[in-house]
Amino acid sequence: RIWKIAQALYRGASGDSRWGVDAVHDLSKIDKWFLSRLFPIATASADENLWKQLSQAISSTNDISCPNLKEQFLRLKKLGFSDKQIATRCNATETAVRTTRLSLGVEPCVKQIDTLAGEFAAATNYLYTTYHGDEDDDDDDSARAHRGGRKMARGGVLVLGSGPYRIGSSVEFDWCAVSAMRALRAAGARGIMINCNPETVSTDYDVSDRLYFEELSLERVLDVYDREGVDVGVVVSMGGQIPQNLAVPLDKAGAHVLGTRPAMIDAAEDRSKFSALMDKAGVKQPRWAELESEEAAITFAKSVGYPVLVRPSYVLSGAAMAVCRDEQGLLDHLHKAKDVSKEHPVVVSKFVRGARELEVDAVAKDGQVICAALHEHIEDAGVHSGDATLMLPPQTLSAYALQRARDATREIAKSLQISGPLNVQFLIGGREGPPGSNELDGSFESMNAVRVIECNLRASRSVPFVSKSTGVDFADVATRVLAGYPVAPTDPDHPLPPLYPSSTEHIRPKNFVAVKAPMFSFARLRGADPTLGVEMASTGEVACFGADAHEAFLKAYLSTNTKLPKKGDAVLLSFAAPYAHRALAPAYQLYELGYRLYATQNTADYLNQRSVPCEKVAFPTDESTQDALDAAEVLKDGSVRLVVNLHSPESQRLADNYLIRRTAADYHIALITNTQLFETLAIALARHNHGDFLALKPASLFHHYKMEKNEDAWTDVDEFH
Repeated sequence: RIWKIAQALYRGASGDSRWGVDAVHDLSKIDKWFLSRLFPIATASADENLWKQLSQAISSTNDISCPNLKEQFLRLKKLGFSDKQIATRCNATETAVRTTRLSLGVEPCVKQIDTLAGEFAAATNYLYTTYHGDEDDDDDDSARAHRGGRKMARGGVLVLGSGPYRIGSSVEFDWCAVSAMRALRAAGARGIMINCNPETVSTDYDVSDRLYFEELSLERVLDVYDREGVDVGVVVSMGGQIPQNLAVPLDKAGAHVLGTRPAMIDAAEDRSKFSALMDKAGVKQPRWAELESEEAAITFAKSVGYPVLVRPSYVLSGAAMAVCRDEQGLLDHLHKAKDVSKEHPVVVSKFVRGARELEVDAVAKDGQVICAALHEHIEDAGVHSGDATLMLPPQTLSAYALQRARDATREIAKSLQISGPLNVQFLIGGREGPPGSNELDGSFESMNAVRVIECNLRASRSVPFVSKSTGVDFADVATRVLAGYPVAPTDPDHPLPPLYPSSTEHIRPKNFVAVKAPMFSFARLRGADPTLGVEMASTGEVACFGADAHEAFLKAYLSTNTKLPKKGDAVLLSFAAPYAHRALAPAYQLYELGYRLYATQNTADYLNQRSVPCEKVAFPTDESTQDALDAAEVLKDGSVRLVVNLHSPESQRLADNYLIRRTAADYHIALITNTQLFETLAIALARHNHGDFLALKPASLFHHYKMEKNEDAWTDVDEFH
């Protein structure tokens, strides 16, 4: 709708009398006050003489004496045109526009956010930039030198936050940015933060010395960098993908990027460069090819066999990444990937079926890893790491596989000369092709293969989880490396966990397992398909500790506000044929636990034939089975408290499976769509039913305090908890 409104206003500004503020108001009922603020933007955009004049001035390196050029530039900036937008209209570079603008003296003022509503003089460090002002607001003039009446900057370190909350960029990176700022200020550095989300901890008034509520764009970051006179450098590796994407542009603009060199960051983010670098370093990876043409992509896919994975570069949360199982799907997703990653290559790689996924969060200094933690996904590869359920330390992988992953991490850190945080993701095992002639009894060559799939030279979203589980703040350690400060653990009782533990005593966490489970908001996203894939969908996470993996998993799963079935409740099962054999055992465990089982037709036939009693229900769109219960109806009547829908892309009932998942989400019924999660949940429920998990027998807070010994309490006996 907003694009249609813009188009109408542009037509009105271009002289089409049928369109304008009144016409748009009549059709949209949007108040004219707002439309009258938008119309000048359309008017300026339609002024071809203005853009011609600006284009000539920007392209001229010696003469910018066009009449009223400064006023015209200032007018555009007040209307909200960015340097990048102006560059696009003038067929110039953003750098050229910025150079021209600064030579004209067109710079934003720094204003202070009035946190006291004008009642008293505000003294907070909340700042923003604007072109609607004649002078800066500053409560600390004495700390600034003056030259020619202009306030000069004071230096320090600039930390880029995560920007607005969205799927893939959330509180995890806010935590990292805050840890970075605390480490810098503890070392005596002046800290400046840019972050535009007022709900984050990083925007608390006492976190940084100067806080700018601004967008994370190249133009705005350079404005703050220059105005504050940043003399140590800028931290781009703590706020996630958005600030990371600014590393190379900032470096080219002359800003000093702390930590790993921007050229190496580009080598890791650019899928083609990274894959070539891994080949050179001898680090194994799935077979890959850079997209040069649709024909080349199709030829590659045929040579390695479907499915293949389309992987754009410089994207957030797996955007436009997709598993393609046929030629048409490949062509469809190639177009989408190129739209998302227009300036960077798209790589097509072989998708490895049945592989486990392992991640390494680490900090390196001058190419040497100084601390690391390995964690395993419960789900097989194919689920985005932000949606996966993580186990720390790994629980099912062999010592051989873990050691090969450590070796590869060491080589990657050395090849990229990393100084700062890194996150490496590996595939463990799995099949790339058909069975070979020397494979017997489930033994095949690639079952022990360790392949790297990507490396992020920034703090990952799992850094807070790893830090709290190991007792070492990885963000703090990484920041000290970035800024060149001495690296030492903040807690002497928790030394830095090495990449190569000398014994099991050095593997952390010790004596317990930590599990991180994702949280989803599918019930609030009308029409969204509640399923897991290579593109991230979760909107939160919960981490819990347990004596073992199943106890920690059940705690975390329950903490996501999931309501699990009680004895006598019903469970609806629907398996695609490829998953039926693996789902048989957990289905039987649910039957043993006393749950009533419903199943769709083929699933019910399969289970009943194998002595797992269940009642058959029809798919929602079936009309020929009038006597059978309808799957959607049994979900709506409240008797079903858990849905297990293991669907396959090759399924002939895609619409029905979607309706089952969507109904479960709409009625807040626990939903499992992954085979490995189903297995883990069934075992955890069975063990809980047998009384194995003492920690899952909660008492009320009152009774807990009553039973607690005085010497174990963290407060005084008479103190209110």
